[in-house]
Amino acid sequence: MKIKGRVWKFGENINTDVIIPARYLNTSDPAELAKHCMEDADPEFPKKVRPGDIIVAGRNFGCGSSREHAPIALKAAGIGCIIAPTFARIFYRNAFNMGLPIFECEEAANVIKEGDVVEIDADAGEIHDLTTGDIFKIQPIPPFMQDLISDGGLIPHVLKGLNVTVHVPGQQ
Repeated sequence: MKIKGRVWKFGENINTDVIIPARYLNTSDPAELAKHCMEDADPEFPKKVRPGDIIVAGRNFGCGSSREHAPIALKAAGIGCIIAPTFARIFYRNAFNMGLPIFECEEAANVIKEGDVVEIDADAGEIHDLTTGDIFKIQPIPPFMQDLISDGGLIPHVLKGLNVTVHVPGQQ
């Protein structure tokens, strides 16, 4: 699996309330959540982000409440993946369950700049900063987890294994 996109930079301890403010939790519609994704950190973010863009952040990304709305909002906004030195454990699991790939790499998070174009090779375990030429090593995503991501998350993945087709809002 390869992911390529333009980078948006955020700091440390970006909590789930920053990712999707609690005032919007009266819906679970991915398209509606995407309209407010990261707006407390950058009010223009929902208008500027493009499909495939990548978030690079500081330590402890996704801390705070254990809401699944956070990775849903990021994915629906078009975020292709997130790179950070560390993730809150519940966010880590929720991200994969929602089909949003995340990568832990402190060096990449410290060096990559906003606006850089980055390509992640999940099989090889490498992040390539195409703007600077830097290459960073990461833990490859195991094939079964890549299948989960490409199927759109845990529920679609399980349903696929049961040969059941269900339309998940916000997904093709």
